[in-house]
Amino acid sequence: MLFTANLLNLFDHTIGKAEIEVAEKRIISIKIIGAEEPELPYIMPGFVDAHVHIESSMLTPAQFARLAVVHGTVATVSDPHEIGNVLGVAGVEYMIEDSKRVPFKFCFGAPSCVPATTFETAGAVISVTDVRRLLAMKEIGYLAEMMNFPGVLHEDPDVMMKIRLAQAFNKPVDGHAPGLRGTDAQKYIDAGITTDHECFTYDEALDKLQLGLDYILIREGSAAKNFEALIPLIADFPNRLMFCSDDKHPDNLVEGHINQLVKRALAKGYPLFSVLRAACLNPVLHYRLNVGLLREGDPADFILVNNLQDFDILETYIEGEKVSKNGSSNIPDLRSPLVNQFDCKLLQATDLRIETTSLSLTLNVIEALDGQLITNLLEVPALIQDGLIVSDTARDILKIVVVNRYHPAPVAVGFIKNIGLEEGAIASSVAHDSHNIIAVGSDDESLVQAINLVIEAQGGVSAVSPKAGAAHLLPLPIAGLMSDVDGYNVAEQYTQIDFFVKSQLGSKLNSPFMTLSFMGLLVIPSLKMSDLGLFDGQSFSFTKLYF
Repeated sequence: MLFTANLLNLFDHTIGKAEIEVAEKRIISIKIIGAEEPELPYIMPGFVDAHVHIESSMLTPAQFARLAVVHGTVATVSDPHEIGNVLGVAGVEYMIEDSKRVPFKFCFGAPSCVPATTFETAGAVISVTDVRRLLAMKEIGYLAEMMNFPGVLHEDPDVMMKIRLAQAFNKPVDGHAPGLRGTDAQKYIDAGITTDHECFTYDEALDKLQLGLDYILIREGSAAKNFEALIPLIADFPNRLMFCSDDKHPDNLVEGHINQLVKRALAKGYPLFSVLRAACLNPVLHYRLNVGLLREGDPADFILVNNLQDFDILETYIEGEKVSKNGSSNIPDLRSPLVNQFDCKLLQATDLRIETTSLSLTLNVIEALDGQLITNLLEVPALIQDGLIVSDTARDILKIVVVNRYHPAPVAVGFIKNIGLEEGAIASSVAHDSHNIIAVGSDDESLVQAINLVIEAQGGVSAVSPKAGAAHLLPLPIAGLMSDVDGYNVAEQYTQIDFFVKSQLGSKLNSPFMTLSFMGLLVIPSLKMSDLGLFDGQSFSFTKLYF
């Protein structure tokens, strides 16, 4: 194949009319034959998502790739710790095998923190021995995010051994240290951590770069959105930034991917080659990805765009194969086998009751923040009716429930503000990181109905409205995290249930289910919910529900 287009050279920052010859999956020759001709398409390396949990798209790797290539993405750096928490090493191997069925460049990591903490019930353990075995695999390119930063700071033997193993295999170590600054951040970085995708302020990211962290990842996912805060760093640190989504729901993936961040950065006036370095070049160099960068001899991985203003993706090529054209994917719609772990009995409303003989109590309440993974801790007077502490929709103080999905156990109950449900309930078996069932609702009957829908389906997201007499369910039968059907169909189903939660139940959140899923993420402060109770992320210990 011979392509005539305007070539963007990310190494010498030039643009010129070129002829690129492709044969046997590689770029055979590149000839610059003239000056840039704006009427021709522009050819450049494809985009790389530098940190993503494929499972959060609710799609298998094969289906994720099918949607992502339309937006010019040719590769991902993928942390499979979501399915790892459910199925252990077998879950990681499932993702690897599924990914091999499609023309897409997946770089998987060895999960470093399964379970994420000892304060919750997960479905599996990935030990030091397991990490060693994974790191020895060619498909595993790095040690995935070291969320246990307290373990690094206190030099926990298992944590430090995992880091040393990655270094022995000459594979990078990803970080995860929200809010860590100063001497603690320095110690974390000095231990061998090379990246962080959890910075939510410019000053925090700048601090870590100045302390010697190799790369800051600018994250823009369905829930956590840090692009606006961090993109100014590209003016001074183009060689030390990457773009990532971290967690992206299927409806958002249909809309766009890393290409959206490229467009936004260019619209703000940042230099073209600085932006493309973050989107294309830096991830390939850091993770040593087998992804072409438009050099002779490279794999023929590249994209064609219409112009440098609209940046519309015309075609995407991976190893010389055209995988998308004009918004349509050429990757086939493949089914994947079902794997799961679910041992959970149906609930009754009485299982969720919080009885009290007091007439006045103060609750420790989670305050969810739209667009952030962090939460606040609020102290709020409880609403007590007939000896029960109940949801207070007038003040948007709703009951939040976590149900152990791996074996029968008592239900954990707390309260949360800013989910915004005026009635009904929502539930999900996607609850980072252990993926127990998490639910929020205005009353116990609605909560039980939503939870039981998920239990009966052995995984999924649900929403119920007593007022409308309606219930919605998106089944996720693969590990309770992913669907086994066409990705575009999953996106449509998710769009419908998301609209129902906003229009009928009243939530004002940008992504209610994604926000809900992170209310179980104990490693992000301040207050979260485990299946074992209310958890204070500042002191890293359980705390009381009321006083």
